[in-house]
Amino acid sequence: MNQEVTEQQSQIQALIDNIETVVVGKRETIELTIVSLLAKGHVLLEDVPGVGKTMLVRAIAKSLDLDFRRIQFTPDLLPSDVTGVSIYNQRDMQFEFQPGPIMGNVVLADEINRTSPKTQSALLESMEENHITVDGMTRELSSPFFVLATQNPIEYEGTYPLPEAQLDRFLLKLKMGYPVKQEEMMMLDRTTHEHPIETVQPVMTKSDLLAKQKEVQQIHVSQSVKQYIVEIVANTRKHPLIQLGASPRASIALMKAAQAYALVKGRDYVIPDDVKYMAPHVLAHRLQLTAEAKFEGKSDKELLEDLIKKTMIPVERG
Repeated sequence: MNQEVTEQQSQIQALIDNIETVVVGKRETIELTIVSLLAKGHVLLEDVPGVGKTMLVRAIAKSLDLDFRRIQFTPDLLPSDVTGVSIYNQRDMQFEFQPGPIMGNVVLADEINRTSPKTQSALLESMEENHITVDGMTRELSSPFFVLATQNPIEYEGTYPLPEAQLDRFLLKLKMGYPVKQEEMMMLDRTTHEHPIETVQPVMTKSDLLAKQKEVQQIHVSQSVKQYIVEIVANTRKHPLIQLGASPRASIALMKAAQAYALVKGRDYVIPDDVKYMAPHVLAHRLQLTAEAKFEGKSDKELLEDLIKKTMIPVERG
C-alpha cells in the first residue's frame, strides 16, 4: 500500500472522528459526506427536522477551518440573495459588488425545496462551474467550494420539488435517520452543559483538503472498472421500471465518488466493491421511475440494488 495514501487515510479518519464528536452515531453519513467533499461534489441531505443536518455541515466547516455560510431558503428569496448584488456607491459614483452567501467555502442551503425554481437555479452555475455571473460579470468562487443542501421529505405544501437538472448537480443524496436509544442518550450527556459544536477544533487545514482533492484525481481506475461503471449506468436506461435512466454525467460522478471512497479506505486504486457501494448514493436521485414501479411501491435504491446484482463484476487477470 502506498505510504502517502496511508497517511492520507489516517488524516481523513481523524477528521471523521472529530466530526463524530458532534454528530453521534452517523459515521456512514459523515464518511459519505467527506467522500463527496474530497471528490469536489455536493450533497443533498433529505431527512426530517432535528436529526443533525445543520450540525453536520457546521462540524465539517469547523474541523477544516473553512468559511461557513448558511442560506435559509424561503418562498420570497431572490437569486440575488444567494449570489450577491451590485449596489451604487454615491461617494465613489460607481457600483460595488456585495457578495452573497454563496461566496463561502462550505455553504448550507437549508430547506432548498422551499424556494422558487428561479432562485434554485441560482445554485446551478455555482455548483457546476464554481463561479457565478452577476450583472454580466463572472466571479470565481472560493476553493474549496462545497454545498450541502437539505430538504424535508414529509412536507409538500409550499415546496417546489427540485428539477432533474438541479438534482443532477448533487454528487450524493443521503439520509441520516433517527439515532438509536444509546446514541440519543449520548447526545443528552454531551449537550448537558454546552453543545459540542462550540468546542470543536480544526484537525485539518484548507491546504490539506486541497491536497487531498488532488490526490483523489490520481487514484487509479482500471479499464475493467470503468467498463463496470458504464455497464451499471447503461443498465439504468434499459430497466423496464425506470422511465429516465442516468446520464453520462452520472458515470463520471460514480467514478469520482469511487476514487474518493478508495482514498478514504486507504487505497490508491478503485475496486469493483467501491463502485457497488457508491452506486446507490450516486445514482438513485438521478432516476425517474415509471408509474408502474411507483404503484408497486418500488424505490429507486431497491431497483438499483437489483440492477447491480445482475451486472457482471469484472475480474482482473494478472
